[in-house]
Amino acid sequence: MSRRHKPNNSRQASPNGSPSTDAGKGQRKWYKTDLHLHTPASHDYEIPQVSYLDWMRAVAKQSLDIVAITDHNTVAGVGAIRREIEWLTSLEASGRLTDEERGRLAEWRELANQVLVLPGFEFTATFGFHILALFPPETSIRHLEHVLLTLNVPADKLDSGSTETGASTDVLTAYRIIHEAGGLVIAAHANSTHGVAMRNFPFGGQTKIAYTQDPNLDALEVTDLDRASRSTARFFNGSKVEYPRRMHCIQGSDAHRITADPKNPKRLGIGDRATEFLLEEPSFEAIAAVLRSKQFDRTRPARPQDKPFDSLVAAREEGPSIVQSFHESASQRGGRLTAILSDICAFANTMGGSIFVGMGASSRRTKAAGLVRPAETQKAILDALNERLTPPLDVRFDTVQSGGAKVLRIQVPKGPDRPYCLDEYKYYVRDETESSIAVRDELIGLISEVLDDQSSRPGRGGSSSRQSGRSQGRSQQARSNGRSRGGATAQPAGKQPDVQDTEDAFYLPQIGVEIVDTEERNGVTYHSIRDLRNGRVIKNVTRKGARKLWNYAIQRHEDHPADSSAVQWSGNIGLVHAETRAGKRRYDLAMRENGGMRVFYGVTEDGMEGRWSAFIQEE
Repeated sequence: MSRRHKPNNSRQASPNGSPSTDAGKGQRKWYKTDLHLHTPASHDYEIPQVSYLDWMRAVAKQSLDIVAITDHNTVAGVGAIRREIEWLTSLEASGRLTDEERGRLAEWRELANQVLVLPGFEFTATFGFHILALFPPETSIRHLEHVLLTLNVPADKLDSGSTETGASTDVLTAYRIIHEAGGLVIAAHANSTHGVAMRNFPFGGQTKIAYTQDPNLDALEVTDLDRASRSTARFFNGSKVEYPRRMHCIQGSDAHRITADPKNPKRLGIGDRATEFLLEEPSFEAIAAVLRSKQFDRTRPARPQDKPFDSLVAAREEGPSIVQSFHESASQRGGRLTAILSDICAFANTMGGSIFVGMGASSRRTKAAGLVRPAETQKAILDALNERLTPPLDVRFDTVQSGGAKVLRIQVPKGPDRPYCLDEYKYYVRDETESSIAVRDELIGLISEVLDDQSSRPGRGGSSSRQSGRSQGRSQQARSNGRSRGGATAQPAGKQPDVQDTEDAFYLPQIGVEIVDTEERNGVTYHSIRDLRNGRVIKNVTRKGARKLWNYAIQRHEDHPADSSAVQWSGNIGLVHAETRAGKRRYDLAMRENGGMRVFYGVTEDGMEGRWSAFIQEE
C-alpha cells in the first residue's frame, strides 16, 4: 500500500458552509481523514489479536478517505501490511495463490483503491511530548526507520512499538528532523496528556511559545475542536501577541482499538474523531499544501451525515471576538454599511479577522436570515471600501450557506500598510468584541509597531528573535511601569512578594486592562490604562468616556478598590473578583510585586495562561 491510491468517488461530503465540493479535476471536495491511528504494532494496542486486514476493513467501514498509521516509535505496522501484500502478489505472479489468499489479495486491492494510507509514526520526544510524523505513501520503510534512528530511537526498540524510548530528541530538534526528512509535523493531542500546549506544564512561557509556534510545525492536533468555548483552536487563532502565528488545528481519534470501548467512551475507535480536508485530490501533497497555507477554511471537524458540520453555526456559537464580527445586512440605512467598513478597518489595524454579513451574533439557536442577493451586497461593500478606506486593502469575499440562507463572509488580513483609516481621518482598532476609533496613545502604539516591524525585516538590521524580544520587552515594561501611585496598593507590613521568573512570557495575564496611574485635574479624574494584550498605555481615560472594558475597570477601581486582605492568594498572585459579563466569565486578578499590589481587570480565561489558569472557574 505504498503507492498513491485513487479517491473513493462513491461518497460525496456535505457542502454545508463550504466552497465548491464537486469531485473532478481542478475542483475541490471534502475528504474525511483520521491522521492518528494505531495498529497492533503499538505495544499498548488494546485488541492485539486483530489482523491488519481487519484494521483496514474498519477504516473503510468508517467512510474514511485518508488515514495515517502512527504507531509509537515504530513503523512495524506499515511494514507488516506491505509485506503481506507483497507476499500475496508474489504468490499470484507464480500461480500459487489459494482461494482464500486470492480473496484476501483482492480485498486488499479494493480497499487500497478506496483509502489513501499515509505511513508515519508517533514519536516520543524528550520529557514525553508526542509528535506525529506523516510521510508520502511511497516512502520506504528504510527511510522511515532512518528518521527514527536519527531521532535517537534505539535500534533494538524499532519494532517494540513502545512509548518509552529512553533519552531521545528534544521537541524542536524533532520538528526539524522530521520536516527535513520530507514529513508533515503535527503536535499530537497538543492540549492534552503528552501535548506541547498543555496548561500548567512546569516549563517557562518561552518554551511553550517555541513548541507551538515553531516554523517546522505544520499543525496542532487537538481534542476539543468541536467546542465553541475554551477551545485550543480559538487560543491559537493568531490574536495573541505571544502566539502571533495562527495554527491549523485538526483532530484525530488516536485509536488504539477498532471500535470505541463501551465501558470507557474516551477510548475511541477508528474514525470516531476525524477531520475533513477540502482538497483537489486525496494526496499527501494536497494535505501538506493546506496545512502550510493560510487558508483556514479548508479543514473542519468531521460530523455524522445526519448532523453535518455547519461553519456558520460554529461561528455564531463562538460569537463576536477580536477576530470575528456579525452584521444582519449592509444597508446604508442605520449606518450598517459603515459599521462593516469600520470592522474591516479595525481588523486590518489589529489582528485581521472574519466578518459575516447576513446574520446576527445571536447566542440563541435561531436560523441566519441570510442575504437575498449576496453578489450585490458584495459589490456595494467593495465599492464603498475602495472609496472610503485608505490605503487600499485586499480582502477576500465568499458566500457560505446555513440551512438554505446565504451569508457573505469577508476575510480581512492584518494589513501590510497599517495604519488604515476610514473617511480620511477615522482610525479604528478592534477591542475584543467591538471596533472603536483609536485614541491618541493607541495610534502612536500602532505606528510604533509598524516601524518596529519594518526595522526588523531582513536587511534592515532586524533581529531573528524579534518575537522573543517583543514578549520579554512587554513583560519588563509592564513590571517597570506598573508601579505608579495609581497602580499599586500598599501591602501589609512584613509580607514580601515572591520572586518571579523574569523570562516568563506569562508573567502577566494576556487579556484585560490594568490602571497604572490616576490623577485629578479640574475636578475630573483621569486614568492611564494598560492594554494587557500589547502592553500599550493609554492616558487621559475618564470614566464617562471610557469603552466598555475600560469603563468596567475604572468603575471597579473607583467604587470597589481591591483589598489585599480579601484577595484569594496563591503565592504572590490572587483572585480579586469574578463575574459573567457579555457572555464571558471575567476575572479581576492581583499580583504582589515590589511591596505593592497590581490589579488586572476583566481578564478572560483565554488570557489566563500558565500560573494564572489556577483561578479559572467552571460555569
